[in-house]
Amino acid sequence: MNPNRMIDLAQLDELARRLSSLVPPGLRGDASLELREELQQNFKSVLQTGLGKLDLVTREEFEVQRAVLARTREKLEALERSLVELTGTAGNTTPPSSH
Repeated sequence: MNPNRMIDLAQLDELARRLSSLVPPGLRGDASLELREELQQNFKSVLQTGLGKLDLVTREEFEVQRAVLARTREKLEALERSLVELTGTAGNTTPPSSH
C-alpha cells in the first residue's frame, strides 16, 4: 500500500513543523535555521516511514468496507427470517440427524 495515499502529506508537514519547533531555544537563532529545516525534513521522513509501516486504510476504503458489511448483514438477517418462515410453515420438525 502506498503510504502517500493513506496519509495527508499536509498534515505530516504540519506535524514535522511542530516537532521542529520543539527544538531547544538555543538552536532557534537565525544561524540555526538550516539546522531546523534539516530536522523538520528528518522528522517528516521518520514519520512517513513509521506510518507507512502500519497497516492503514484510507477513510474511503473504510467506508466502502463498512457499506459492504452493512449490506451483508441485511442479507443475512433476511435469510434468517426466510429460514424461520420456512421452518415455521413446515411445522416444528427437527432437521435430520447428521449421524
